Amino acid sequence: MAVTFQHTPVLLTEVLTMLAPRPTGRYLDATVGGGGHALAVLQAAQPGGRLLGIDADPAALAATAARLQAAGLTEQAVLCHGSFADLATLAATAGFSAFDGILFDLGVSSYQLDTPERGFSFAADGPLDMRLDPTQGLTAADLVNRLSECELADIIFLYGEEHAARRIARAIVEHRRTQPFQRTAELAEVVVRAVGGRHGRIHPATRTFQALRIAVNQELDRLRAALPQAVDLLAPGGRLAVISFHSLEDRIVKQFLRAEASGETPRLTIVTKKPIVPTTAEVANNPRARSAKLRVAARIG
Repeated sequence: MAVTFQHTPVLLTEVLTMLAPRPTGRYLDATVGGGGHALAVLQAAQPGGRLLGIDADPAALAATAARLQAAGLTEQAVLCHGSFADLATLAATAGFSAFDGILFDLGVSSYQLDTPERGFSFAADGPLDMRLDPTQGLTAADLVNRLSECELADIIFLYGEEHAARRIARAIVEHRRTQPFQRTAELAEVVVRAVGGRHGRIHPATRTFQALRIAVNQELDRLRAALPQAVDLLAPGGRLAVISFHSLEDRIVKQFLRAEASGETPRLTIVTKKPIVPTTAEVANNPRARSAKLRVAARIG
């Protein structure tokens, strides 16, 4: 599985510029994915630099381990399976007490999106799963088959910002009365019928699938839990860099950084007054980068 894990690191040059890895530094990639960012940061931190990589997906960790081994950097890294909501515990267990740079690359990898068996996308039919960590938790099928119409509507509206949320929730409940959902194509078809076909640039099921993925993985709650822990773990002058891919994530990050940079005892100073976005050339090379936003802050002390 590690061989097939393909993911192009977004805003890689900008991340390296902002984190400015240095020899003997300590760095954390809280969403290590396929290891693209982690490898570049660790290479720039040699000699003597070390990195802790965390991911909820065992396939991602296997891919990163293979990439680091090929670069001869296995001994300089510790890889942990877990959620970044448990950042402080995972770091302490791995023997790290402070970091000179911490990176969050939020969202889903190209590997996860392009693997039908993971159930993240309606582009190819697969089991309705959507778990970042396939070893635990409820699947998307569990949610659409068990939640009430009102609960489904709330999830689709709040996490997908979908104005047709109630109509979609009603259609889901009507469909499951005769046939429980099991496949991504089945759900996408019900959503398309409820919305009334494509209107605009994005597929009618895009927002619903995003909402269910966020709910399945508790992405926003875990982000809110992780950010304060990240600041606690930053060494004085250390930098926190967060790449988000939709407005819900970006809003949480922006508000958190502003709160930590204000008040009587601010802990951060904001480095990026406006988020850094991909260049036209990067988007042309990697269209999935188009919605990325990078925000950076530095630890005061």
